[in-house]
Amino acid sequence: MDAIHFHETAAASPDCTFLLKIIAKTGMAGFLVLLLSLGGCSRKAASAPTAGKTEVSGAEANLLQQRTTQIAALAKGRVGVSAVLLETRELIASLNSQDHFPMQSVYKLPISMALMKQVDAGKIKLEQRVKIAKEDYVGRAAHSPIRDQYPNGTELSVTELLRFALSESDGTASDVLMKLAGGHEAVQAYLTDLGIKDMMILDTEQSFTQDHSLQYRNFATPDAAVDLLRALYEHRGLSESSQALLLKFMAESTTGPKRLKGLLPAGTTVSHKTGTSGTENGITAATNDIGLITLPNGKHVAIAVFVADSPADEITREATIAKIAKAVWDSVGKKV
Repeated sequence: MDAIHFHETAAASPDCTFLLKIIAKTGMAGFLVLLLSLGGCSRKAASAPTAGKTEVSGAEANLLQQRTTQIAALAKGRVGVSAVLLETRELIASLNSQDHFPMQSVYKLPISMALMKQVDAGKIKLEQRVKIAKEDYVGRAAHSPIRDQYPNGTELSVTELLRFALSESDGTASDVLMKLAGGHEAVQAYLTDLGIKDMMILDTEQSFTQDHSLQYRNFATPDAAVDLLRALYEHRGLSESSQALLLKFMAESTTGPKRLKGLLPAGTTVSHKTGTSGTENGITAATNDIGLITLPNGKHVAIAVFVADSPADEITREATIAKIAKAVWDSVGKKV
């Protein structure tokens, strides 16, 4: 398991030490050379921050590193974390943040965002009705309130489909929205336009139920998930009204109450999207939650926690996510 990455002040390089020995013999001119050289050496020695983010440093960062690593170990699988304070771009925590994790239903968020881009372009209307046939329903292994409520098929508005996909994590709604958005190619093109890398959408939820291995090729890194949340927060490629609707449905989510939200103060606004796989041979491929957490001072943390390939039970997997979110909350709370 990788360590959490935080900014560390690097020591002077061997080149700088060598200059000191020379300058001791050169007087004032050498002293000036020293000043110039040390500046260049320190720039070389400093560790490079994550692009677009300012890394946090100090004792608090070390405590959070230790705490997050300890919590992650409870899941006994692969755990990935990325958390950023959006207003300052401060990187709060980053654990295995560039590793690939199966998204499962987390991918309903980029699908919904790509669909809303079509709405903003006037190609799709929120009130338009969409016919859903029995053949469109995901298999019984997937979660679908639409399938369960309307066993013979139905007709729903685009707004209703978005609510089912984001608030209830309905697999059927997600597949229908992906088709409306232009297929997985259009969703991937949308992500590319946003500049989001390391997030791949290739298959429908119906396909997941037929071949569970496909979930691993529909992946994201924690950093990419946070980049997506930032794009949503900044309504890049989306109108303010589209952003507001998506955030509303995410905040009203009925799934994963014991994940990101689990240990946060009651009433905390968390606009989030969960993702969960089935369990095979005692191993659960995906237990995920990504979202925007509103702090008491009105600022926002974008956070993604992925738990993959874990033999732990659901209570432990969800508690891992909740404890990491609480550790981030406590750490940020001391700074604001």
